[in-house]
Amino acid sequence: MSTKQFDVVVVGGGPGGYIAAIRAAQLGLNTACIDEWKNDKGGAAPGGTCTNVGCIPSKALLQSSEHYEHAAKHFGEHGIGLKDLSIDVKKMLARKDAVVKQNNDGILYLFKKNKVSFFHGRGSFVKAAEGGYEIAVAGATSETLTAKHVIVATGSNPRQLPGAPFDEEKILSNDGALRIPAVPQRLGVVGSGVIGLEMGSVWRRLGAEVTILEALPGFLGAADEQVAKEAQKAFVKQGLKFEFGVKIGEVRTDKKGVTVAYTNAKGEAVALAVDKLIVSIGRVPNTVGLNPEAVGLKLDERGAIVVDDECRTNLPNVWAVGDVVRGPMLAHKAEEEGVAVAERIAGQHGHVNFNTIPWVIYTSPEIAWVGQTEQQLKASGRAYKAGSFPFMANGRARALGDTTGFVKFLADAATDEILGVHIVGPFASELIAEAVVAMEFKASAEDIARICHAHPSLSEVTKEAALAVDKRSLNF
Repeated sequence: MSTKQFDVVVVGGGPGGYIAAIRAAQLGLNTACIDEWKNDKGGAAPGGTCTNVGCIPSKALLQSSEHYEHAAKHFGEHGIGLKDLSIDVKKMLARKDAVVKQNNDGILYLFKKNKVSFFHGRGSFVKAAEGGYEIAVAGATSETLTAKHVIVATGSNPRQLPGAPFDEEKILSNDGALRIPAVPQRLGVVGSGVIGLEMGSVWRRLGAEVTILEALPGFLGAADEQVAKEAQKAFVKQGLKFEFGVKIGEVRTDKKGVTVAYTNAKGEAVALAVDKLIVSIGRVPNTVGLNPEAVGLKLDERGAIVVDDECRTNLPNVWAVGDVVRGPMLAHKAEEEGVAVAERIAGQHGHVNFNTIPWVIYTSPEIAWVGQTEQQLKASGRAYKAGSFPFMANGRARALGDTTGFVKFLADAATDEILGVHIVGPFASELIAEAVVAMEFKASAEDIARICHAHPSLSEVTKEAALAVDKRSLNF
């Protein structure tokens, strides 16, 4: 078994890893990427959690379920009549799998195009070697690679409920939640974060009775309060049931399903019987099989790899990016860090601005934000101005038939610099990009207010919210 030498070896082929590998190769570095994800045939399936059991397949199911709900509840108002509406869950899941495969194959093509050597298997540290590090690849064949630089991008795993391990049949992580073979009559979700809300939405639209149990006293604590209230109101109207301030007790499975014993906010004991239970209580950094102790790679008390602001670990020329380090567990944050690290290795000045990383929840209405929330500004004592504008007053939203929500701007009281933008409503995931660009260029709310936006478009709501900062919106 020969040892293959590389300038850069990336461990993990998720959004952080594969993007870091491609950028490193583009910069002329001899690069390898190791990833162990397998498809159902045992072949390589790079893209990590995001592509295989996260962002991509969930969007495919959200799209299918949204089409179904539109057909069931909204086609009539367009004059479109339907007889015998049905959902073929098997076909829906097959479409989702096809979307995932397109992305897997796309990454393998990009590796070839950019001359990245790909190794299918699990990567682990062996030892510090002359001129770098020795990395073992355990897959169908075993390989030993040496690397001058190592980028660890091993991602995260779903956090389990104590005493209720995932069996992916009745107690489901994000993985099992994406593979439910038939619409459950009753679905329980523990955790009202992004994954819980998105998966709960999918199966609610298809006919499940969905109850979401949340330990925190309120809804979406990370979002702006006004946005969270509006979103919760919309979700309750749609039929999602929420219980806040709960303490989960025993979780039992039997032939019929799952029973969750919990104490509600009033201190009453409640038993919730469901067919399936999705557990969505956060994720933990993944260093399983990485063998960090072989080289003395430092982890923190959460199990995350310790890095500085530039993603350097405690070891020379070992870097780490994405979910396995501090910061938000977002695919696009991992990508930005991956590019920045590749550029630093090549002697350039890579950069990630954590203040302009957008957050998106792909429910209906969508929720998106960038920068600070109103409660954060209040807590820090910063003087600010706020302006908001509802989709209800927008012509394109009315024509679309989706007028829930608003855009909200927060700007510095003295300078008018945009400090945060918060959206709940149609296509919030796309509309937030304008706010990210504006904040990256240190724009003022007036800058957005004075830019011409196409009519009729949803983007006009962004312009009107910027105008509202100075109490001069035109259409409301």
